[in-house]
Amino acid sequence: MHLLSACCVNALFIIALLRQVSGLKTVIGLYGETLEIPCNNGDIKAKDVLITKWKYNKGEGLPGDLLVKQKTQNVSITAPDEYKGRVSLAANSSLLLSAAKLTDQRTFTCMVVAGADITEYPVNVLIYKAPAGLKISDKAENLEIGKPTKLGTCVAQDANPAANITWLKNNNPLVDDGKGISIHTAVLVDPVTGLSTTSSILEYSAKKEDTDAQFTCSTQHTVGSKQVSPPVTFSITYFTENIALQVIAQEPLVEGDNVTLKCVADGNPAPTSFNFHLKGELMKVEDADTFTITNVSRNTTGEYKCSLIDDPTMEASKDITVKYLDINLSPSGNIIKNAGEALDVTLHIDASGESKVSWTKDNVKLDKVPRFTKVTYSDSGLYECEVTVGLLSRKAAFDLVVEGAPVIRQLSKQLGVDGQHKVLICEAEGSPKPAFFWSINGTSLDESPFINGKITHKITVVPTANLTVSCTVSNEFGVDTRAINVSSLFEEVRMDKQDQSDDSDQTKLVVGIVVGLLVATVVIGLAYLVYMKKSKQGSWKTGEKENGSSEEEKKLEEKVEENSQKAEV
Repeated sequence: MHLLSACCVNALFIIALLRQVSGLKTVIGLYGETLEIPCNNGDIKAKDVLITKWKYNKGEGLPGDLLVKQKTQNVSITAPDEYKGRVSLAANSSLLLSAAKLTDQRTFTCMVVAGADITEYPVNVLIYKAPAGLKISDKAENLEIGKPTKLGTCVAQDANPAANITWLKNNNPLVDDGKGISIHTAVLVDPVTGLSTTSSILEYSAKKEDTDAQFTCSTQHTVGSKQVSPPVTFSITYFTENIALQVIAQEPLVEGDNVTLKCVADGNPAPTSFNFHLKGELMKVEDADTFTITNVSRNTTGEYKCSLIDDPTMEASKDITVKYLDINLSPSGNIIKNAGEALDVTLHIDASGESKVSWTKDNVKLDKVPRFTKVTYSDSGLYECEVTVGLLSRKAAFDLVVEGAPVIRQLSKQLGVDGQHKVLICEAEGSPKPAFFWSINGTSLDESPFINGKITHKITVVPTANLTVSCTVSNEFGVDTRAINVSSLFEEVRMDKQDQSDDSDQTKLVVGIVVGLLVATVVIGLAYLVYMKKSKQGSWKTGEKENGSSEEEKKLEEKVEENSQKAEV
């Protein structure tokens, strides 16, 4: 039975050679993984398949058997040692190949017998492997500006096909330009595994801006994700090209402060010793880049420099300005003046820049500088000036007190609201605060605050007879007195009633007197005109000059004027 089956299979192989299907399907497997190689892709239904056989190309056109499966029998493994234990048949007739190797990259053929038809399905197998990892080795200790230096070697190990390596700086690809960038790549194949290791060497001419730059290498393999090496950085060495002098101080820099000079050079490694030029004086500083000037004064203002010790021509300079502000206010402190005296206020300013001056009196801002031709009591107060130059400010002040004998400015009276008493008001001015004395006893109503040398005192009285009341004010500089007539409340009530009863009669009498005077004046005027006319007619008759009657005319005019004055009275 087995001999018959073998004969049948061999006969079928011969027929298959005549009916091979042209064209190859390619599948890719991963190195070390199990690879599934498909058979017929479902072109033939499983129930119609009588025999399935897998074989491979051993080379030079020679086939090699792997396994065979007849419809009613189990799989028969016929593979040689190279594939023994690595091949099996899937339920869908695919060939399962475990632990894929690069030597598995060949053609595998599936032969299917269905009825009287024999069909072959050749499949080309490729085995891929991503690099085991990327790293940069042989790293340079430092890079020198403008000098081509081997930066390092990037290695991508055990890949198939061989990895392509790209160098990057700060994630930007580097391209071999034959000048500052040179890349050399080599591939080494492992004779046992057949896997390839790619090595890429980068030679690089650094620039100053490459300080702290991150260099990496990467590869994007046919299978797997993109791989990037850990970044590396390099110390970039170069000679000092630029030097700067920094001034470290609080703002504004004023007398008594400290200022630190710092010399900054861009060389790498950076210089550690410097010369500081302090307005003609040279100070050498070792293993430091700063120099501190303490307790500066206005004389510190000027130009300062620093330079390299090994190259004095490499220097930098900076101007330092010490701000100052001196003010002298005259007078100052407590000032006492007599009312009416002059006070000359002067302010002298010595400053490092343009100054601004503001004045206040008792913390209230003044619109102008205080000037005193004659001081008054209202001028008393605390005067303060503030002078500023930028952020710098100074203050000075004087407290003015105006003194003098008190003077009563006004003494008045008024009837109380209830009509049952009188209020006497005495307003005085003087300093120090004057004391009040009244010549009559009364109830003290109010005393106003003593402001700017002014004060008012009020008392309440109930006079029963007509009185003359005096108000006296005094302080250590003098005394002043003023009197006022105050009538009895009862007299005022009687007079008010009498005034009301006599108002009509008095009005009539006044009107009669005025009318009589007007009539008399008119009569005298007419008599004067008649007299003048007759006098002139008489002189015309006698031929006398008009001047002859001038004396009489003068007497008449005087008489008229006298009568007119009596009428006015």
